[in-house]
Amino acid sequence: MRSGCLIRGIPEVSRHYRSREEDDIVAWEPIVIATCLPESFEVHVPIVFKNLEGRTKSINSITKRNFKSVAEKERREIMASSAFRILSRTVNMVKCGKHYVPQRNLNLHEHISLSLLASAGVKVPKFGVAKTPDEAFQAAEKLGSKDFVVKAQVLAGGRGKGVFEGGLKGGVKTAYSPQEAKEIASQMLGKRLVTKQTGEKGVLCKEVMVAERLYTRREYYFAIMLERDFGGPVIIASSQGGVNIEEVARENPDAIIKEPIDIMTGLSKDQALKVAKHLGFKQNNIDQAVEIITKLYEAVLKYDAVMVEINPLVEDSAGDVYCLDAKCRFDDNAEFRQKQLFDLRDWSQEDARERDAHKHSLNYIALDGDIGCLVNGAGLAMATMDIIKLHGGNPANFLDVGGGATVTQVTEAFKLITSDPKVQAILVNIFGGIMRCDVIAEGIIRAAEMLNLKIPIVCRLQGTQVDDAKALIASSKLRILACENLDEAAKMVVKLSTIVGLARSAEVDVKFELPL
Repeated sequence: MRSGCLIRGIPEVSRHYRSREEDDIVAWEPIVIATCLPESFEVHVPIVFKNLEGRTKSINSITKRNFKSVAEKERREIMASSAFRILSRTVNMVKCGKHYVPQRNLNLHEHISLSLLASAGVKVPKFGVAKTPDEAFQAAEKLGSKDFVVKAQVLAGGRGKGVFEGGLKGGVKTAYSPQEAKEIASQMLGKRLVTKQTGEKGVLCKEVMVAERLYTRREYYFAIMLERDFGGPVIIASSQGGVNIEEVARENPDAIIKEPIDIMTGLSKDQALKVAKHLGFKQNNIDQAVEIITKLYEAVLKYDAVMVEINPLVEDSAGDVYCLDAKCRFDDNAEFRQKQLFDLRDWSQEDARERDAHKHSLNYIALDGDIGCLVNGAGLAMATMDIIKLHGGNPANFLDVGGGATVTQVTEAFKLITSDPKVQAILVNIFGGIMRCDVIAEGIIRAAEMLNLKIPIVCRLQGTQVDDAKALIASSKLRILACENLDEAAKMVVKLSTIVGLARSAEVDVKFELPL
């Protein structure tokens, strides 16, 4: 294949190109993103461009002999070559189809999860949702039950033992009249609930669920989740429900059954029956249990769930089987076919920085430490945090830019890291297999210039285009501290973070301005 020529008019000269526009300096590496037969070339080219995620504004007169003008966004160059191929500078810059970055899986409120299960034919208690105390009163009246359960709708575990600002203990309370349901709701709504999972700040309660109270005879734990160890879905169940399953696993592991499901053949009736018998269902309601287990698995498939957890699955005083509580998580990569579900995402329950990260296809999780981390690849990110801890430091975040990050994404990543006031130093650790080190370098330089960074940056780059990256950093005149070895980089960033921390505690204004 001959070297490509840019649609934008840069002549065909060699495998590497330089763009002279503004300060945009790039090294071209033509990569095939589409190959077409001569007779279908005119048909496929517009389709390829359409799939480039809206990067191109217009396509004019594209034929197999004549490429005219293509107006583009963000100067994303596209090349055409011989042999009816369409090339890109890099598949990471001009995306053919969507580039997925692993995200935290979608987590929805309990009342939404129960509604989904009910629509799948699973028996759940009757309930209503309220955003005001008056609505809670109306929901309770409408249920027509003698007793009610009022549940704070927050995306955090440990609600039952949580504490609201204002003093109310517990995010799950029993009410014996609509008026009492209203009073309890008034102590929950608009207040922050602190649980073992939320940290000291807690989570704001904006809704409560008012449900009929069921008098249970037995409680069980039941979950279906995707497990790497089993290479697919697995049922995890226990006859000890209504309690923390981790405690059961620690104190009485024999009480837990694990039943892998073959993803190709699905859940068999024999498997469902085996689980139901292990849980202890008897002849009078074992068929109900088998039916619910089967429908829960069908719901997992229907909604692309990575976890459906029922705690507790209950048998009431009449022997009927219900899902009393539900926690569901859904695969973020299924967003394109679960739009209605993802539209229900409650961003107010998530960290503001994590929301911003999601907008820019970055995988960010806030932590409690003071060393910001920017890494490519989840495994390397975990290893980076481990080695920081090994040398006495504490990571402020998990941030995986993935293998396809752009300069803009790297810049946004720095904005996320530096928006955390606890951050005292930043460690950049990149192994460029798919990710290009020069792209990271450009992002670091742009971020340092835009954000007027005053904290130290330690940078360890290895892999693709690393020499170009080093040259860019050197020519930038910025004092970015480079390390060849990860262990050395971790030691350095921990020391620098300690220095900045001591200076801040002594109210000494130490500025690591770039350049120093």
